[in-house]
Amino acid sequence: MSDELTTTLRELAQEHETPPSIPGSEIRRRAIRRRARRRGAVLAGGAAAAVGVLVFALTADVGGQTTQERAIPADTASSAGTASPAPPVGTADLARRLLTVADRELPISSGTAEGLTPQGRMTVVAKYRTKRMPADGMGTGKDMGGEYEVTLPWVIELRAPDNRTNYVVAMTYNESAPGRVDATHGWIGLRSVDAEWLYEQVRPGEVLAVEGTATPTESSS
Repeated sequence: MSDELTTTLRELAQEHETPPSIPGSEIRRRAIRRRARRRGAVLAGGAAAAVGVLVFALTADVGGQTTQERAIPADTASSAGTASPAPPVGTADLARRLLTVADRELPISSGTAEGLTPQGRMTVVAKYRTKRMPADGMGTGKDMGGEYEVTLPWVIELRAPDNRTNYVVAMTYNESAPGRVDATHGWIGLRSVDAEWLYEQVRPGEVLAVEGTATPTESSS
């Protein structure tokens, strides 16, 4: 009776024993394949990251070049696009013979009847610590015929929307004129100390407004 019970129990145990679903050799092969796939994925990820870095670098370089090529010159910045014009950084009042910048009033001398100073919005397009200028612009009353030049310091070049060019200069040749008399041939003249201050104050691309009507003054003969 005990032998039969033992046999029966053994048979029941064998019937309910869960055999392995796959052989051990197959398990090892699958493990090897999984490791190979993981290594491949890591290598592929590294390659993708390297390509991404390269694409980013190329994109950044091209973007910088595009930005540089599309930079708006100072003399056209105010007319580009539909944005409102930038407010002027200073205003030259020809009637009062004053240029106001940053709450500071600088006495000026503008053009005589033979060469009135252009009015309107003037964009700063260049600055020169010294510049050779045609002597005719000095308003000496003598026709130099464009043959003579004078070197002046602290020169600021201005340009109007219609591309007319004018200058703010240091009147080293007539320091007493600014604020008292109009004595140039269209230039806006300042005392040397004021011209140097203005030179350091304004930047290319900024705008000076020239307005008012100066009392026509005959140049001295």
